[in-house]
Amino acid sequence: MEKTYYSLIVLLFCLCDISLIEGFGFSVDLIHRDSPESPFYIPSETHYERVAKAIHRSINYANRFNKPFSTKNVESKVLPNNGEYLMTYSIGTPPVKILGIVDTGSDVLWLQCQPCHPCYKQTTPIFDPSKSTTYKTIPCTSDTCQSVRDTSCSSGGDQNSCQYVIGYGDGSRSQGDLSVDTLTLSSASGSAVSFPKTVIGCGNSNTLVFEGEGSGIVGLGNGPVSLITQLGSSIQGKFSYCLGPAFTGTKTSSKLKFGDDAVVSGDGVVSTPMSSENVFYYLTIESFSVGNKRIEFGSSSTSDSGSGNIIIDSGTTLTLLPEDVYSNLESAVADAIKAKRVESPIESLNLCYNIPSSGEFQVPIITVHFTGGDVQLKALNTFVKVTDSVICFAFRPTSQSVNILGNLAQQNLLVGYDIPKKTLSIKPTDCTKQ
Repeated sequence: MEKTYYSLIVLLFCLCDISLIEGFGFSVDLIHRDSPESPFYIPSETHYERVAKAIHRSINYANRFNKPFSTKNVESKVLPNNGEYLMTYSIGTPPVKILGIVDTGSDVLWLQCQPCHPCYKQTTPIFDPSKSTTYKTIPCTSDTCQSVRDTSCSSGGDQNSCQYVIGYGDGSRSQGDLSVDTLTLSSASGSAVSFPKTVIGCGNSNTLVFEGEGSGIVGLGNGPVSLITQLGSSIQGKFSYCLGPAFTGTKTSSKLKFGDDAVVSGDGVVSTPMSSENVFYYLTIESFSVGNKRIEFGSSSTSDSGSGNIIIDSGTTLTLLPEDVYSNLESAVADAIKAKRVESPIESLNLCYNIPSSGEFQVPIITVHFTGGDVQLKALNTFVKVTDSVICFAFRPTSQSVNILGNLAQQNLLVGYDIPKKTLSIKPTDCTKQ
């Protein structure tokens, strides 16, 4: 979720011990919010309710961008979770398990903390920093606090505590103590790797539009306070993920990998230039193809410097395109589908069809022509089932200045980020087998 912040946290972090490690790689599991493996899976909720909520959150989430910025083989899980993907990690000593939304559009790692008034609904226990022996607030007079915009001294009992405020364009916000604590990523084999003195936002007053059952956000953007930046040279600026299918109701998780484990290679890899500006990762789409019809992306630019025209965002469900590009793409897709359109059950989606009783529905492949190579998007990436009998195109137009490649379009693609080389690599992959 690359975000539009009322405030941007600029933090200092040092991983002196870890930065000396060479050839360091590890991975964590990703779990989709809607997976039965997720602790927030609601069996009584219908498929339609899950999809409708995810699309509603996706639209609100995209509004984050409406307001400009102020300035070895370790594993844990990332779970699919109703349009978002959750990552498991632990905070504190002794470690407390946390589930946070994985967001390449954000650069802040924050979670809800006790005491918390108000807090949004969270089904797991809220982190109590008083029970962690390694938790420390950052002093208001410290260089770190002074380097952060829109910080202030606490108005509560501890007048020396540095307070942060993060505001998003959709009205979500988090406010609390700027702190440090030990971050731990656990291994499937039982081992673990710990990162001491990780800067976190310990939120005591939080609102999130989607009633996030997980606790806060794990920012993987390129900003100075993201998890990627804080891990520093220990991961050589490399990470990758493989997002498993959403809304399938299957017990699947996929992997978020760091460092040496994150290199995407082999047959079928497409590499495209990636630029990072502020917090976002920008790509350039030259055009789309549907059969023999080619839809030019045009000169639409998301990046202020013109170095990209779309953001890749793991925290947004739908793909949002300029209105003219979307219109032409929708027409090409509609022309390729030999079926009668139906009225959309969801206001946000335009192109919908009834699913035949046979269950067979032919959806055209959409080829994305990135600078440097082509990627094919299949039905899983481009259509979503919104009722038992209706399927809809998971793209929509946006009048905003930011275009977004959402996480549905990234399903079953191994996506690797190499920040020093300014390259994004994509490889078709069955993410359920990662």
